[in-house]
Amino acid sequence: MTQTRFGLAATLTTLAMAGFASMDAMSKWLVRDYPITQTLWVRYVIFTGFALLVARPLGARAALRSARPWLQAGRGLLALIENGVFVLAFAFLPLADTHAVAATSPLMVIALSVVVLGEKAGLRRWLAVLAGFGGVLIIIRPGFQTLNPALLIPLFGAALWALYQVLTRLTGRTDRAETTLLWSALSGLAVTSLLVPWQWVWPDAASWALLAAVGLLGSLSHYALIKALDHAEAGAVQPYSYTLLVWAAILGVLVFGDVPDAGTIAGAVVVVLSGLVTWFHDRPKAAQDG
Repeated sequence: MTQTRFGLAATLTTLAMAGFASMDAMSKWLVRDYPITQTLWVRYVIFTGFALLVARPLGARAALRSARPWLQAGRGLLALIENGVFVLAFAFLPLADTHAVAATSPLMVIALSVVVLGEKAGLRRWLAVLAGFGGVLIIIRPGFQTLNPALLIPLFGAALWALYQVLTRLTGRTDRAETTLLWSALSGLAVTSLLVPWQWVWPDAASWALLAAVGLLGSLSHYALIKALDHAEAGAVQPYSYTLLVWAAILGVLVFGDVPDAGTIAGAVVVVLSGLVTWFHDRPKAAQDG
């Protein structure tokens, strides 16, 4: 891993998180009037079109050739299930509590990367990720008073998201990014196409525009994350995943008028610093490897 490749992976991960935050902000408006399944289906239709466009230089048939087709299909379905799990969590838990549990995902990625991928996680990387997790807790300030069984739902979702990222890195060892992208899109489209006819509500023009934007942002963000994991170890880019909370705070001000308080700002600073610690820690290694 050269210094340039690591820097590109960090940048792509940060941009992917910005895209996911923007997509979530738009989805918040859509789910008030339209079923979750419908929103996901439109998103996967656009995602599939985007994936086919990216894979066009190779040809769709060539791009679909995978050394591990079952792994690719399972990884794509995993992402779809993970989305559904978090929607279910929102029905039982406040957003802050859900995100507090979901923020354990980067820690799970590092652990899974060691077990599944054989990657090494030094003490500084663990400390940087833990510091980022602490920053997330400062931002959302969860107030868990008693053990709520519903907290197991977002914990399960965090585990699925962590496993998805590790499997994305694993497929990247044998398959092109275009192949991984196309399998991700087609897996989700196949499942949602079976469900959407039973819950369809015809959108108005404004909603169609939002649905299209959600689909495009989701496509670009997933592709950016896939490319990031193509350039760097899954554990190395995890601190940058915490920037999702930073982008969400910014969009909260711009879109919903929710001005972050001092705690949110302090937490965002900790999140950014944790990413910088990992950056400066891994740059010397990257230079030696290059």
